[in-house]
Amino acid sequence: MEIQKTDFVQSLEKGLNVLQAFDSEDVEMTLTEVAKKVDITRANARRILLTLQHLGFVNCRSGKMFSLAPKVLSLGYSYLSSLPFRKLALPYMQELTKELNESCSMSVLDEMDIVYVARVQTKRIMTISLAVGTRLPAISTSMGKVLIAGLNPEEVEKKLAQVEFESYTPKSLSRIDFINQLQEIRSQGWAISDEELEVGVRSLAVPVHDKNNKVIAALNISGHASRVSVKNMKKSYLPALQHTVSEIEKTLTLL
Repeated sequence: MEIQKTDFVQSLEKGLNVLQAFDSEDVEMTLTEVAKKVDITRANARRILLTLQHLGFVNCRSGKMFSLAPKVLSLGYSYLSSLPFRKLALPYMQELTKELNESCSMSVLDEMDIVYVARVQTKRIMTISLAVGTRLPAISTSMGKVLIAGLNPEEVEKKLAQVEFESYTPKSLSRIDFINQLQEIRSQGWAISDEELEVGVRSLAVPVHDKNNKVIAALNISGHASRVSVKNMKKSYLPALQHTVSEIEKTLTLL
């Protein structure tokens, strides 16, 4: 939806940017550090931080060190609560994890990132800590691939035009290789990421459709390359993953 310039609330944009400035590397920041990171004046940063503190979204230690408050979680929880398929999928994901003894995740697409909305973990195989809310580049993940493949061609072209294809590993795909894979993914209904984001990590994903056949999420199984080959993923993991997604989709038709 296009927005008119007169309808755009710049102060709200700045406030949200301030909240997003805090992360694992910048857990606590001074007013000056926030202003620099968000590229706003100290006066603006001060007003925004004090407002967020008053509303309970930010804490302030010793009068100068700002950090996020637990209330921020309520924003994300509201979104998760609006996803009925997430709650329905969890028991099936737990069964699949028990059957294959591998971690199972569900994600949705946000711009050109995938965002984890559910996860059942066994062994930790990535150096990245994966949890609900984690964002990863869609072009380098199996879930991202099937979610992008579920978009119409015009959307795909528009989104890919804004993406820089980074080489996370020697197996990371180029723009041309990624585009060439999409048609195959659409026709076969699944995707594999073979050590494209992190060396040693393979994953297999299948899209989840709603009752109108629209792709609303993706489900994956991930394993370490030393334990499972691409061939074995297709032979052993794919049928189990497809069955799990089929059961989730059957349940979704009852909503």
